[in-house]
Amino acid sequence: MRVYIYDYPGHAFPVQLSRALAARGHDVRHVCFKAFQAPKGPLERREDDPSNFELGFTELDEPFAKHSFVKRWSQERRLGALVREDIKRWKPDAVLAGNAPLDPQAGAFAGARDVGAGFVYWLQDLVGIAIRKILSRKIPIAGDAIGIYYEAMEARLLRRADAVVAITADFEPLLKSWHVQKIHTIENWAAREDIKIAPRDNAFAREQGLIGKTVFLYSGTLGLKHDPSLLRDLAARLPDAIMLVISEGPGADWLKAQSLSNLRVLPFQNFARLGETLASADVLVAVLEPDAGIFSVPSKVLTYLCAGRPILAAIPPENLSARILVREGAGLVANQADRASFLDGAKSLAANPETRAAMGAKALDYARRTFDIATISARFEAILKGVVRAKP
Repeated sequence: MRVYIYDYPGHAFPVQLSRALAARGHDVRHVCFKAFQAPKGPLERREDDPSNFELGFTELDEPFAKHSFVKRWSQERRLGALVREDIKRWKPDAVLAGNAPLDPQAGAFAGARDVGAGFVYWLQDLVGIAIRKILSRKIPIAGDAIGIYYEAMEARLLRRADAVVAITADFEPLLKSWHVQKIHTIENWAAREDIKIAPRDNAFAREQGLIGKTVFLYSGTLGLKHDPSLLRDLAARLPDAIMLVISEGPGADWLKAQSLSNLRVLPFQNFARLGETLASADVLVAVLEPDAGIFSVPSKVLTYLCAGRPILAAIPPENLSARILVREGAGLVANQADRASFLDGAKSLAANPETRAAMGAKALDYARRTFDIATISARFEAILKGVVRAKP
């Protein structure tokens, strides 16, 4: 097959899937929006990449206005047009698209239809619901109307897709109420083979003065779904520990303005250093806004599991990531609304290295058992083959 994979933010596990599908003999083009402010996967061509694998990027001729609703809307429509044209040029047999705002996602769908390609909607987040919740708070009347428009667009795209890959079965009741057919559930994973975990004493830890310190680390986006004040309060509660935040954007900027000597903020690090970055921590921290629990599954938790470190999470208990952590004994979970429990959990983990070691071992065991790219890519391959359309 000729397979076009559109992963808007450029995360690590989708490009791992693209490489795995190319290794299975398919021509694969993997495309993302490189200017989007998010942790990036290995998006440079490698010496061992086969000739049937290629990387592409949609680009704007101006900075991306992530925090301007009107400007961002206009730019996302342009990105949708760009990906549509790229698909028309490349002429795939199947398109797998997800993790994108709805206007670029609609562009990918239109491109697939233009060339008679099968379209698989990779449902990472229920974006329309998220837009409605966020904008109805920020712009009470108009925001709700915009949200209704995007909810309807999302439902329509999902219904018209040839197949839907949902990252959690929790999405199925809503999808079925929208009359969405051909739903497959494949939980997200982390690109474990690409994350080279280092010892605790490593180059990054030495550069940052973390040797001999108790380190809590948050790595990833700090956007509208998050509450950075939880990280500030953690630093204040544990003055002898270091709260290290690796992020960019308004949440990171807000934390930089806090006057706490043990709260440090660094920009996103190169993916090649992810293993030693995570290994520098004693506890890895994840945060998700309470009302995001029904439409978002934080993939950073899955990456954390590969590091063999305990995870302290402020996540709604019904969220898939929270359920994995509790079921596997890989960390502590508190509802984000219960700030006291979150901070008590941080204090407990800081004081108990044996507990940290046991939880970290269980986290790594889960990652080794579950994140097998050969099995995962075979499942995607079967779904993609099933949507390829007969061409005249």
